Amino acid sequence: MTLNNSFNNLKIEKLEKGVTVLKIARPQALNALNTETLHEMKKALTAIARDSSVRVLVLTGEGEKAFIAGADIIEMKDKNVSEGVLFAQLGHEITKLLELMPKPTIAAVNGFALGGGTEMAIACDFIVASDKAVFGQPEVSLGIIPGFGATIRLAKFIGFPLAKELIFSGRRVKAEEAKEIGLVNHVYPSDSFMKSVIELAHSISQHSYSAIARAKALMNEFSESSGLNFKLDAEATSFGQLFGSADQREGMAAFVEKRKPAFQGL
Repeated sequence: MTLNNSFNNLKIEKLEKGVTVLKIARPQALNALNTETLHEMKKALTAIARDSSVRVLVLTGEGEKAFIAGADIIEMKDKNVSEGVLFAQLGHEITKLLELMPKPTIAAVNGFALGGGTEMAIACDFIVASDKAVFGQPEVSLGIIPGFGATIRLAKFIGFPLAKELIFSGRRVKAEEAKEIGLVNHVYPSDSFMKSVIELAHSISQHSYSAIARAKALMNEFSESSGLNFKLDAEATSFGQLFGSADQREGMAAFVEKRKPAFQGL
């Protein structure tokens, strides 16, 4: 793929049997998603979706600590309402590429998948995790809500009551619990994680691509017919409207300063 050397924050590796690995590569920031990384993901995923040699896409993170630790809060903390909406809409463009491209997409979660990390994972067709993986939607601790699709997609994996609990509480879920509640298909040992992931990807890529693409399209029809775009637009608007609020400013300042926030909002 000619895109390999054109990114600052991504690595793309084309393996045998039509498997491609897209790796978020900001290990110094635990692979957190800033605006530059999101634009690079959009460019890469658009190209991958059109590349006939790619039969299965694996999304993962660089290093052993994080898949994607969330959105980059240092960048995000000073956004205003319109900037917050645009940031969420950019995230939605990427998650829809993962969800709706004809190629099977596997989230290989090798560490922290918090906030936008879990949201990128649940936009894939399914998730596999290392035994060190940790999931969570901690946005309420920052004075905001999930903005990359969790208010819509998380319930498809684990049901509405549990999705509400995780979003309302912000609590973290380790790999084994994630498997028990249906968020994760498989948990693999961390020392052989990517080997197991690639074996799984090969077990898919050996079959008819056209048949798998047709099956994926049919299985995605419910999401589209039930107003996916309308719901994502509403999420982006609500996400953005919280920027500039006292609680958002306090929550993100507390995160950066490594202290407990003192929320005032009702």
